[in-house]
Amino acid sequence: MADVPIERPWSRQAPQTPFGTAEEIAYENRSAETAVYIGGKVLIAIYAFLFAALAFAYFYLRSSNSEDLWRPGHMTAPTPAGAAIMAFTVAGGVSFWFAVSRFRRSLFGDWEVAGWVAMTLTLTAVAIQCWQLASLPFYPGRSGYASVFIAWAGMNIFLLFSAAFWTETLVARSLRLRRARAEEGGDGGGLTPPLFRVNVGAAASFWVFVVVVSLLFWVFFYQL
Repeated sequence: MADVPIERPWSRQAPQTPFGTAEEIAYENRSAETAVYIGGKVLIAIYAFLFAALAFAYFYLRSSNSEDLWRPGHMTAPTPAGAAIMAFTVAGGVSFWFAVSRFRRSLFGDWEVAGWVAMTLTLTAVAIQCWQLASLPFYPGRSGYASVFIAWAGMNIFLLFSAAFWTETLVARSLRLRRARAEEGGDGGGLTPPLFRVNVGAAASFWVFVVVVSLLFWVFFYQL
């Protein structure tokens, strides 16, 4: 009687693809999603530490008011420009949140339009902030208020530009995904890759941080 070969489960080979087995691909995808999620939180943490240090400098110099040099003559940056920066920033955040709500409903056309609007509003806030820096009625070393304000303005430009750049990359990626799906015979809609959805969620969290920080420092520099 011929010996019957015994099949051992651990000896089975998983189907191979040019990119590895299905299990390896799934593991790499999960790792990429985790990396994007954690990367978004780390970016928020980095900016949070920077702005926390700035807030500490603001309140320390304000409370000490050495030789009455914190804010001599109650100097302030141009208030209309500050209000415009805050308004465009909040409008950009609201536009992005609206875009995310349309994205979650698979209304990708609305998502992309609202994303472009959010990016445009944010870049407008950056432009106003740059113009304000060039037309301030005081120089950096004039007072404690002036020094902290100019430090905040530079940091705010980087913060807003980061939000605008992230938004642009997401919308551009969405357009490429829809185009690729249409070329494959689809209708240009449908589900998006999980990694992209995680990226959108991380960007939404970052936008919440941007709006909260903008409102807080607008109060610090223009209302207090």
